[in-house]
Order: sequence, then C-alpha cells, then structure tokens
Amino acid sequence: MKLPKSFYTRDTLTVAQELLGKVLVYKNFKVRISETEAYIGAIDKAAHCYGNKKTKRTETMFKEGGYAYVYMIYGMYYCINIVTGLLGEGSAILIRSAAPLSNADEMFVNRYNISREIANKYQIKNLTNGPGKLCKALNITKNENGLSLTSENMYLEDDGFNVNQIHKGKRINIDYAEEAKDFEWRFFI
Repeated sequence: MKLPKSFYTRDTLTVAQELLGKVLVYKNFKVRISETEAYIGAIDKAAHCYGNKKTKRTETMFKEGGYAYVYMIYGMYYCINIVTGLLGEGSAILIRSAAPLSNADEMFVNRYNISREIANKYQIKNLTNGPGKLCKALNITKNENGLSLTSENMYLEDDGFNVNQIHKGKRINIDYAEEAKDFEWRFFI
C-alpha cells in the first residue's frame, strides 16, 4: 500500500521511526529502509535549514511533508531525505541505509559497474548501507530533488513488514553541530 500524504505531514521524530521497514520505490527499484536520521531546522544545528534559514538549496525542506530532498555531499555523493511536517517547518529525514528488494542486479551495475555474480562479499555488504551508496545504487541524483513521494516514479509503501525493535543513537558525521550532535535522532533496525 502506497503511503498517503498524511503519513509525511506528522512529527518528524515519529515519522523517522515509522519509516523503518517501509519500502522506498524508485522507478524499477525497491529497497527496505533500515536506518534513518531526523533533522528539524527550527532547533537542530545539524539541519541545513537551522534557524529556518531558507536558501535555494534548502527550499525543498520547507515544503509540506511528502517530498524528496536530495542534495550532494563532499562534491560527489547524493543523499535522499524525506520532507516531513507542515508547510514552512523545514524538517526532513535522511535515509541512511536500506536493503535491496528488487533489481539488485541493476544496483550492482550502478554502484560498481559490475554484475552481481562477480561481486565480492565486501561489495555485497556495502551495496546500499550508506546514504551516498544508496543513491548511487538507485541512480538518484539532484534531478529528484523536490519530487513528490505520491508520484508514480518515487513513493514509499507499507508491505506489512513487522519491525520488532527500533534502536536509536546519535547521528553520524555532525560533530560541528554543538549540542545537536548529541541528539539521539538516528533510528535503525
């Protein structure tokens, strides 16, 4: 079942946990979300839009929940986020990791330029276990920034997968964010 717009327009920390186990569908790819990180611009020094700072880069974060926010890090990797909350809030959830469910063969070509048959254990383990790796495997780029998650090309669905336990911890690679670096807004299964 495709998630409705109302799923995304709720509290960011709640949605970040409820995304775990859901399926991200992009074109012909499907992956099960296994790790997320929440970012709330109004109070979070790690958020791109901290202090409600609206720029060309962050304008998508201020949309009503239910859009993809895609940006580049280190000048070479894309990251996909799910915009949450109400119009003007500036909140999003980074998809840190996911497990392939369909078209893994094409993901190996996108990520490593090899077929799955010749991939080694390291390549198999690391196919989609990071935000940049995930976007490369699914061929998600800046072109998908602002795409509605109720479109036919990209959406999330609930296939009934049962998440038994959600773990939480500090977010990764945000040491610059002062007290926000200690927020336990990373959720994983």
